Amino acid sequence: MKSEYATTEDISILTELRLAYLAADFGEVGEELKTAVRRELPPYFERHLNSDIFGYLMREGDDVAACAFLLVVEKPHSPLFPTGKIGIVMNVYTRPDCRHRGYARSLIQQLLADAKAKGLSFVELQATAAGYPLYKSLGFADEESRYRNMIYPIA
Repeated sequence: MKSEYATTEDISILTELRLAYLAADFGEVGEELKTAVRRELPPYFERHLNSDIFGYLMREGDDVAACAFLLVVEKPHSPLFPTGKIGIVMNVYTRPDCRHRGYARSLIQQLLADAKAKGLSFVELQATAAGYPLYKSLGFADEESRYRNMIYPIA
């Protein structure tokens, strides 16, 4: 097992891993979404990879077994994020045939060490039921806030 940072040479595999993650999280995704992801994600990664989104890959030989992303967001400083920077963990995915080998744990530990080195105030994520025990064991806590999360759907 070998962990490494994703580079622009990995964009095609990052795109396919994103599709695999979406299928695992939402069920089978339609051809229209697959086409859109394959069209839109590579240019996104070209613009953002290793700038404000960082990819972590775990390899078994030449194959990628697991991945995770850290999205760094800069905001105006506040008591909630005194450094002005926060991290969002996204797309933690391990291929089904590679699960329960500690790959996701290792990637998240590396990601958290990098988040600390980058001076982030905190790292947040939305856990699936399957991932929740892992994140709890790594020190993530259920968020309690005086605010209520809300969204306004545009598209």
